Amino acid sequence: MFYKSLLFLSTLLLLFSCSSNQQKQQHKKVVKESLPFFNTPDWTPEWIEQNNSAYKNIHRIPAFNFKDQEGNTITNKTVEGKIYVANFFFTTCRGICPKMTSNMYLLQEALKQDTNILFLSHSVTPDTDSVAVLKKYANENKVNSKQWHLLTGSKKEIYDLAKKQYFAGDTVGYYQTGNEFLHTENFILIDKQHRIRGVYNGTLLIEIERIKEDIEILKQEN
Repeated sequence: MFYKSLLFLSTLLLLFSCSSNQQKQQHKKVVKESLPFFNTPDWTPEWIEQNNSAYKNIHRIPAFNFKDQEGNTITNKTVEGKIYVANFFFTTCRGICPKMTSNMYLLQEALKQDTNILFLSHSVTPDTDSVAVLKKYANENKVNSKQWHLLTGSKKEIYDLAKKQYFAGDTVGYYQTGNEFLHTENFILIDKQHRIRGVYNGTLLIEIERIKEDIEILKQEN
């Protein structure tokens, strides 16, 4: 009788342990599949629940208005309800830009079936990167104009947006004036509500894989 009772208790403990481990694994999965928000130029990640009073004050990319390589006007309305990846480049760059463009192309190809995913590449030399120049660059780099927009416009507006809204560059760059040259390898992931959800080194293939994984997480959000 004693051994039967011992066996019964052991079975209960084993079941409880398995249940507890399953709950822990599920909890880890939930935590893993929740992306942070970025509200400051020092790129401090913040996990903010919807019932938190700070949720309504999460930083959002404000209204913008630029031209793309087709001469189309691209605004914040273009990306309304869509997930997009933003970066900053210029067509005559021979440093990090070719690699960033190549990697953005990989994202375009991997996600070309999803019309709710867009890519915005802002020129940091808009005075020389005209619509015609961007069109030539797009053709040379197999850019799908329906999904990937190469943007030009007012230099002041692009730089203000880059430094003060996308936090492009670094914390020093945030305090630079609009006349100081902007050069960053960052790819910035924006959710359907125009909030920053990830920053990645756009020159690294491993980071491109991470972007794809994080986009899948964002697609599951309401």
